[in-house]
Amino acid sequence: MSGTTTQARVELAIGGMTCASCAARVEKKLNRMPGVSATVNFATEKARIEYGDEVSVDDLIATVEKTGYTAQRPAPPEPPKADPAGASQETGPGLPESTQDGPGSHDRELGELRRRLTVSAILALPVVLLSMVPTLQFDNWQWLSLTLAAPVVVWGAYPFHRAAWTNLRHGAATMDTLVSIGTLAAFGWSLWALFFGDAGMPGMRHGFDFTVARTEGSSAIYLEAAAGVTAFLLLGRYLEARSKRKAGAALRALMELGAKDVTVLRDGREVRVPVGQLAVGDRFVVRPGEKIATDGTVAEGTSAVDASMLTGESVPVDVAPGDPVTGATVNTSGRILVEATRVGGDTQLARMARLVEDAQSGKAEVQRLADRVSAVFVPVVLLIALGTLAGWLLATGDTTASFTAAVAVLIIACPCALGLATPTALMVGTGRGAQLGILIKGPEVLESTRRIDTVVLDKTGTVTSGRMSLYEAVPAPGVTEEEVLRLAGALEHSSEHPIARAIAEGARERLGALPEPEHFENVAGLGVRGVVDGRHVLVGRERLLREGTQGVSFPEAGGVASGGADDVRTDSGAGTPSDSAAHGLPDALAAARDAAEAAGRTAVLVAWDGRPRGLLSVADTVKETSAEAVRRLRALRLTPVLLTGDNRAVAEAVAAQVGIDEVIAEVLPEDKVAVVERLRGEGRSVAMVGDGVNDAAALATADLGLAMGTGTDAAIEAGDLTLVRGDLRVAADAIRLARKTLATIRGNLFWAFGYNVAAVPLAAAGLLNPMIAGAAMAFSSVFVVSNSLRLRRFR
Repeated sequence: MSGTTTQARVELAIGGMTCASCAARVEKKLNRMPGVSATVNFATEKARIEYGDEVSVDDLIATVEKTGYTAQRPAPPEPPKADPAGASQETGPGLPESTQDGPGSHDRELGELRRRLTVSAILALPVVLLSMVPTLQFDNWQWLSLTLAAPVVVWGAYPFHRAAWTNLRHGAATMDTLVSIGTLAAFGWSLWALFFGDAGMPGMRHGFDFTVARTEGSSAIYLEAAAGVTAFLLLGRYLEARSKRKAGAALRALMELGAKDVTVLRDGREVRVPVGQLAVGDRFVVRPGEKIATDGTVAEGTSAVDASMLTGESVPVDVAPGDPVTGATVNTSGRILVEATRVGGDTQLARMARLVEDAQSGKAEVQRLADRVSAVFVPVVLLIALGTLAGWLLATGDTTASFTAAVAVLIIACPCALGLATPTALMVGTGRGAQLGILIKGPEVLESTRRIDTVVLDKTGTVTSGRMSLYEAVPAPGVTEEEVLRLAGALEHSSEHPIARAIAEGARERLGALPEPEHFENVAGLGVRGVVDGRHVLVGRERLLREGTQGVSFPEAGGVASGGADDVRTDSGAGTPSDSAAHGLPDALAAARDAAEAAGRTAVLVAWDGRPRGLLSVADTVKETSAEAVRRLRALRLTPVLLTGDNRAVAEAVAAQVGIDEVIAEVLPEDKVAVVERLRGEGRSVAMVGDGVNDAAALATADLGLAMGTGTDAAIEAGDLTLVRGDLRVAADAIRLARKTLATIRGNLFWAFGYNVAAVPLAAAGLLNPMIAGAAMAFSSVFVVSNSLRLRRFR
């Protein structure tokens, strides 16, 4: 393909696939087209295709149809309908569209399969009982068995025969070929024995053996094998289809979480419209109990929002004007007015659904091996069956036993379990992750989680909250803590600086209402000063108080300092100890300043009426859950490393608080990639957890990138796993879930491979009756899917 060829992408819904070898055939045919790269997933019945200018979508569809299957673009979801009365049509959170509008195509297929299974089982049961229990056999019982078995083999097994014929016309053989040949051969042999042999004579009796029994061929009938195998395979296919539907239920529920309609403000009036008509900038009303229609910002009102269906977080979050809210979350208390910031496919819900669907459509490396095996498995089995027939004939000369062994080989060898092993586990694992606020980008991510031994944690916004808060207030002798907080908080309340806001909020939380300052002045790069309750107040770093234009007297030294505040707000705090000693800062404040700096906090001095009166220390607070998260990561045998651009004192203080031994501090954003590469160069397998734009490159460089969903879009795009909730404990959960999903895939594949490797020789050796082989084959697929469904219980 030329370097100038542009690649387009399309997703096609593939119909008519019945096993993994079908998917392998479609994928092989598509990939033979020029410039085409295709992945066909049997479990989701979809083909993800990248193609160049040489082919069109119509060409792709035609190729699939020539292979014997159907292909079409998935139908776009119908726009939600608004109730004429103005009320939402939802009857419960996440109610699927299909349950409101009638059964979908999958439900119809499941219903048809259920009918076929029910009728076949009712007809096959008497045939099996009559054949297996000689005491039930009466004169001419065999003709009743034929009457009951014929509809099962012809009508019940029709899907297998139809698929086998379609594949035969295209020169291919699949699992349906094995089933069709096996059941028709057993039924055909029985017809021959009944009409041309001795089996149709009145008084004929027939025993049953779990292995191949040697009998006179002309008196042996296999109606119970033909009917029983068909019923067992239909049961297996029905349970498989139902389980596959359950496996994809989490994604469907996620995609159907959104509100159906919304109350928009238009020209001052409230108008109820479908959600699809919302545009960025529209303002809409959300009343208590309603879903928030799309991502936006609260413009008016306060409330608590329940985001549990998106993040797994059970505690509602308080929101006020200026706070962001996410579509599909539920407003639990007050009435709020929200301004839409994202609509349609740009919303967090839509992006989550896309990530989950992409992950479910991909293939892990282990699955590609299974696909390659499935593609050659059926022809190999046909050869083994012919070899078994010929071998038994040559060794024993017993046509009946030879035929029975060959039929058992055909029926036992279906590679369905191989094809279902990976996609079903992926569907359930990624779906469960989405419910818990963990988005896994693709199956290859699962392979990475197994190898990880080191997890690098960005400090700000990941381990800490990313927001400054007031840590402590230390008054000078003769001054109360309340006075320091009241005057400093009142003055800082007028500043927009993050540290000023932290001081003001801390003072307001502890004291309540604060007085209004007069003559407020922000000294650029230095701090603030003003008059509060008739006192000239200054809030700032020690250097600024000494060198400004307004004198502040330091008792021991009598120095003069200016009013100012900590607008620079760096971790250098209030100066150096030697500076304090030289100029004589009161001992209590000097000691508090030194302790704050040693702990990595920012120290801010407060002065009024010409004297230093107190010290405030401010810090980026560690999240309450971070220490527990680090313990959980250690429990997974991961070594945590704290990585930050902050100074070492701050970094080590935070690390000590949460239990991290290894700290890499004072790293520029562009150097974070180099740190990750250095750790990998030491032979470590590195996971990186971050949330900012400056973390995006490091997330992409790490063996495994975990992006906090509360962070920037750039970080989320670069991560392999997205943690929708800003809780570091979810990182440990995400790694656990990914590892458990991978372990389930490996367990499924071990079972599927082991089953086929063990079962085919047993059948060829004559140790399996065809009906027992059919039951075992059907339940191997059911076992694999059921094993995958255990992931739904992940906590």
